[in-house]
Amino acid sequence: MIQLSDELLDRPVVAVLRAAGAERFLEVSAVLADAGFGAVEFTLTTPGAVEAIAAARAQLPSLLVGAGTVRTLEQLHQAIDAGAAFLVSQVTSPALVAAAAGRGVPFIPGALTPNEIVAAWGLGVQAVKVSPVGPVGGIDYISELVGPLPDIALMPTGLVRIDEAGDYLSAGAAVVGISRDLTRDALLPGGDLQGLAERAARVIRSVDVQRRLTRSEQ
Repeated sequence: MIQLSDELLDRPVVAVLRAAGAERFLEVSAVLADAGFGAVEFTLTTPGAVEAIAAARAQLPSLLVGAGTVRTLEQLHQAIDAGAAFLVSQVTSPALVAAAAGRGVPFIPGALTPNEIVAAWGLGVQAVKVSPVGPVGGIDYISELVGPLPDIALMPTGLVRIDEAGDYLSAGAAVVGISRDLTRDALLPGGDLQGLAERAARVIRSVDVQRRLTRSEQ
């Protein structure tokens, strides 16, 4: 099975792409890869997301491409067949976790409260998505979770701001997912890709500063 900790060790940030259609997923992913992102998540609520996963895996081989909002076994197998390297959900489903493990693909279930997070982690996953993190306290909420749950790898998403990625990592997050504040209009026809590139560079700078500080303290 892919070990996400290995794949995302240097830049543990995932761009989450959600839109009315997946027509620009490949183009946006290329911009993100050029800016230094190592992973993207295509949400399956977007029509055409499965086909976009296959295209991105073929044309952007250095990028880790995952599927998000996975809620059914059919979606799970379609995403894996298309080449998804990891799967993410807003909820925790033991059946989906088991099915993904059977195919050797990491599954990151979603949770929010400490009870939900511990229950999800108990399924043997590599990380637990904490979402939507912004409305319930953001960075402070992750800090409060890490204290009593230091052994659990947390992936906060949901209203994460582009300049907060490094702060989430400093607070103890293992991986950070960023969506709307990063993509904005870039996924729309004629959207601003240059603006996306600039925002993506800000995210990577935030992460790189945090990683350098961490290494200097070790």
